[in-house]
Amino acid sequence: MKNSDINNIYQLDGKVPVSKAIPFGLQHILAMFVANIAPIIIVSSACGLDTTETARLIQTAMIVAGIGSVIQLYPIWKVGSGLPIVMGISFTFVSVFCFVGPTYGYGAIVGAVIIGGIIEGILGLFAKYWVKLISPIVAASVVTAIGFSLLSVGATSFGGGAEDFGSAKNLILGTITLVCCIGFNIFAKSYWKQLSVLFGLIVGYIVAVCMGMVDFSGLSTAQIVSLPQILPIKPTFNIGAIISVLVIFLVSATETIGDTSALASSGLNREVSKKELTGSIAADGFVSALSGLFGCLPITSFSQNVGLVSMTKVVNRFTIFTGCVIMVLAGLFPMFGTLLATLPEAVLGGCTLMMFGNIVISGLQMIAKCGFSQRNIIIAALSLSIGLGFTQVPEIFSIFPQIIQNVFAENCVAVVFLVSIILNLVLPKNMEAHQS
Repeated sequence: MKNSDINNIYQLDGKVPVSKAIPFGLQHILAMFVANIAPIIIVSSACGLDTTETARLIQTAMIVAGIGSVIQLYPIWKVGSGLPIVMGISFTFVSVFCFVGPTYGYGAIVGAVIIGGIIEGILGLFAKYWVKLISPIVAASVVTAIGFSLLSVGATSFGGGAEDFGSAKNLILGTITLVCCIGFNIFAKSYWKQLSVLFGLIVGYIVAVCMGMVDFSGLSTAQIVSLPQILPIKPTFNIGAIISVLVIFLVSATETIGDTSALASSGLNREVSKKELTGSIAADGFVSALSGLFGCLPITSFSQNVGLVSMTKVVNRFTIFTGCVIMVLAGLFPMFGTLLATLPEAVLGGCTLMMFGNIVISGLQMIAKCGFSQRNIIIAALSLSIGLGFTQVPEIFSIFPQIIQNVFAENCVAVVFLVSIILNLVLPKNMEAHQS
């Protein structure tokens, strides 16, 4: 590559030698690899999908995440930010899908993802007209709620899911995995710390094999190479499921705003532009709709990779592109997806406990960054207390129509999002001045 230089990894558009770019691109993929497949495994398990179906979804997840990341790097029309954003299957939707799937079937998830993705994409194109509604304290409250909502999901996986839940072997396996994640994070140096979850997963998986807890029977029927199927699972369009998922798409847009802003600030030392925000949210939506057409879950920007950019300052788009190519190629080999689908729930739980806890802490850090003015305290405290408190006793919603119950009764993120938006609109901007 002409005029290429390894130092251009710190430039958005500089040329980097392919041999030097690949390791940095691979690093970004490894940082989000576990988080990309974990939602698929959790939701598939909750919906009762078999190993073959789960493996196909994992395969599709890697391909769609790679395509979505390329669109973010190199926008198509107004879709895409042009920033080094890495996309992946969103954890934000896990809690609502674990309710929608068992209640209405996986087809309802697919239908809701397609409709919700299109709506978010359209909203993204017009983001300049509404983005001011989502103030930093609203985004911070939502991220905190997402972390709290996922803690029970991580604990369920830690106990083994439906397989011998709470048994000694599951608790031992989850603990070994968790300890390995923490130990690697403490003792590893430099960017290697970003691979602590992957390290824990590998060690936990090896231990699980030794304990006879891994079923390899699905590998015998797996194809070597395969393309993803369009609509492998027939979508159904249930109004309750669509409304529930659409609310979370709005929440996901809030996260994307935060991720895109943080990446521009930490990686490029400047504020994000409205054009970049518009393209980023639009890509989230339209690529999620594309993901739904392949039977997969929504795609969003990954905070893990924003953190990696903040630490390494590697922002070169071509460098990240090499990682996207690797991810797509990995997704074209179903054997790989089938192998990942054999991952025991307890190993996944050991990895995700720390990840979900980090989301809670990130939310709290965002709240602190917003400042503890009286207005911010009221918005965060009231939205979290209502969102987390009311959904702990879902019977409190029993007087409302079934659709309202489906959206809010067990979905604390949706409640926190709604309450914080309302409070942000109605509370005086200068409350301290009113007090004095």
